[in-house]
Amino acid sequence: MARYVALLRAINVGKHIIKMEKLRALFEELGFGNVETFIASGQVIFETGATDTINVEAKIEKHLRAALGYDVATFIRTPAQLRKVSKLARNDGRMLYVFFTRKKPGKAAIEKLATYQNDVDEFEVHGTEIFWYCRTTLSASKFTGALLEKIIGMPATARNVNTVHRLVEKY
Repeated sequence: MARYVALLRAINVGKHIIKMEKLRALFEELGFGNVETFIASGQVIFETGATDTINVEAKIEKHLRAALGYDVATFIRTPAQLRKVSKLARNDGRMLYVFFTRKKPGKAAIEKLATYQNDVDEFEVHGTEIFWYCRTTLSASKFTGALLEKIIGMPATARNVNTVHRLVEKY
């Protein structure tokens, strides 16, 4: 059995509130083992014999859509992949958010993202992760997750790098 971390978009944000016990139960209904949630912002750790993460993501999304009544984009990473993300993160005093995507953004999207860099916002693309270094608060930045999704042309979910570090420490 392989261990995975599902990073869920739209969990406990806005009107999309779900108790962690319910979220664990929904994953258990899919036959996953050793299901745990990690803080209430959409991280679910689980084990499965399946190795095709794209199919696992689709299975989770379909089940959550049916159970919750809205789309929950799902991004699966292994603990080793999260360790790599954690090691790539620079600690230079700025806020750092990591956007997780399903596939690496194309060259045109990366070039367009670069045009949004300024004195406040800096971006680095590392495969399927996009690092957003912000020199101010998110509310003071003109950049948003919705804008990122528009630029790269695919869904993404963001996590503060501290959440990534804590996941790595735990698993």
